[in-house]
Amino acid sequence: MKFQSRRVAVLTAVTLLAGMGLTACGGDDDGGSGGGGGSAEITLLPKNLGNPYFDASRTGAEKAAGEFDGEVTEVGPDQAAPDAQVSYINTAAQQGVGALVVSANDPTAICDALNEARDAGVKVVTFDSDTDPECRDVFVNQADAQGIAKAQVDLIAEQIGDKGKVAILSAAANATNQNAWIKLMEEEIAANHPNIELVDTVYGDDDDQKSFDETAALLSRYSDLAGIISPTTVGIAAAARYLSTSEQKGKVALTGLGTPDQMRAYIKDGTVTSFALWNPEDLGYLAAYTAEALINDDITGEEGDTFEAGELGEYTVGADGGVLLGEPFVFDETNIDDFNF
Repeated sequence: MKFQSRRVAVLTAVTLLAGMGLTACGGDDDGGSGGGGGSAEITLLPKNLGNPYFDASRTGAEKAAGEFDGEVTEVGPDQAAPDAQVSYINTAAQQGVGALVVSANDPTAICDALNEARDAGVKVVTFDSDTDPECRDVFVNQADAQGIAKAQVDLIAEQIGDKGKVAILSAAANATNQNAWIKLMEEEIAANHPNIELVDTVYGDDDDQKSFDETAALLSRYSDLAGIISPTTVGIAAAARYLSTSEQKGKVALTGLGTPDQMRAYIKDGTVTSFALWNPEDLGYLAAYTAEALINDDITGEEGDTFEAGELGEYTVGADGGVLLGEPFVFDETNIDDFNF
């Protein structure tokens, strides 16, 4: 698929792009390069601020905006709570921005606010974590949910010899993407890994200290735990930090979704063997181009709509207004130094 082939072909380019914190250019009244007439001002609303994953997404969105003469402003709560994003959505609507690009903390809690913004003429793109489909125009999905789930189960199975007890350290209990992945991981384990037992799922709320503490609690509760899957960049880094100085280092496997910069030291010291992700800069970049296409009426979010996303090429809107970035990529000691994000 597009993401996987691009990662293989341009590792060096990714490294260069990830280091470029390009600032966005100011938008003009014509709203970019398309055929519509909206404002190219985009408000980026992640689950929470201070998260390296979303910092990388912002860099990608800013890079895209610089290419189509738009402007990206990031706002958001400090903590990833279900309704913490509502006030930021309301403010963006009052300001008359062209589009909101949102990673939802909850599939329904922000729906009323998003629909009010849409009624006011604001285009709504969700990325990373979706709302209910009727609350937005397009969802930019980082990878197919089934592929993400299977990749993580395959990794932990390989690392523990396809047998033993495993637990999941998730983000918030209401996070749409996390819950979808967890459900599919449960199904994948049940169907194809009869000797793996999923004993617990705990929630670190994308908070470093809480994730660290939940890791400690898991290892205390299950003395024979073979592995942990953490499908969240905050969680996997916090779990790795705990394991790296504990007696379970090298005994309890850890995988999930992380960024190379967070996980490099833990790969190199043997705490973690491999983990997966996509390039969050590409995700933010694609989300911004999707917002621009909506603003300019190049797409409406209908299945079959196509648009150009800069250096990523052409994308097609799929069922339920979804746009797919590509496949997850596995990072390990052989390639982690090729990436910086």
